[in-house]
Amino acid sequence: MRQYSPDLTPPWKKSQPVPEVAAEPGLVVEEPGTGFCGAVIRCEAATVTLEDRFGKHRVFPLEPRGFLLEGRVVTLVRPSSAPTRPTRTASGSVAVPGARARVARAGRIYVEGRHDAELVEKVWGDDLRIEGVVVEYLEGIDDLPSIVEDFAPGPDARLGVLVDHLVPGSKESRIAEAVTSEYALVVGHPYIDVWEAVKPSSVGIAGWPRIPHGQDWKTGVCRALGWPENTGAAWERILGSVRSYRDLEPELLGSVEHLIDFVTAPE
Repeated sequence: MRQYSPDLTPPWKKSQPVPEVAAEPGLVVEEPGTGFCGAVIRCEAATVTLEDRFGKHRVFPLEPRGFLLEGRVVTLVRPSSAPTRPTRTASGSVAVPGARARVARAGRIYVEGRHDAELVEKVWGDDLRIEGVVVEYLEGIDDLPSIVEDFAPGPDARLGVLVDHLVPGSKESRIAEAVTSEYALVVGHPYIDVWEAVKPSSVGIAGWPRIPHGQDWKTGVCRALGWPENTGAAWERILGSVRSYRDLEPELLGSVEHLIDFVTAPE
């Protein structure tokens, strides 16, 4: 009597045609057997080294059908000696090899603070340079209506403004409603600070803590998370955890993309 031998081959190892992908530095893949996800930092003749968002390194063999790329099974291969360029920017846009920065437009995007500006630069910097869009920070929006009036937006000089904590009934929403120029667009996200627009999982925390009213929010976050009460160092830690748009909440992504589209709209 024939004995039945179950097929214990994992689904991602079964013999079906899969694409071969060069293990270029920066490519983010997952090793499904361990669940380890990271960016390629080195590729040898038979192994690839990945680095996860916490800086941990793991070495894996270059086996057929050995990795997942954006959820699809692929075979990683050693890249050719000729250097290649990334096909996507950090924002997810198609990269344009050799593209030069465009001369800056008259239009601008204003954000509330330095942290907002640094985060926008890290994720959308390549796109903004190609489009010639300059991002500046305001250190608060209490005087936003007069700032917009002084800027004097027009058809050839549109102004976009990104506001933190833009929710119905807030002080920020009342200030935003006072901006009425058709060539100025004020959008925002619901988070108290742009720190919260970074996904907790990317930072390596379970969630952003709730801080009682009356406390400095950033200092309270550091205290609640057991971090040193140094908000500058905390921000460097948070910003360093952002590799691409995938590390940001959809509410921030949509608002920034909306502003870029508005500022770059044809005259």
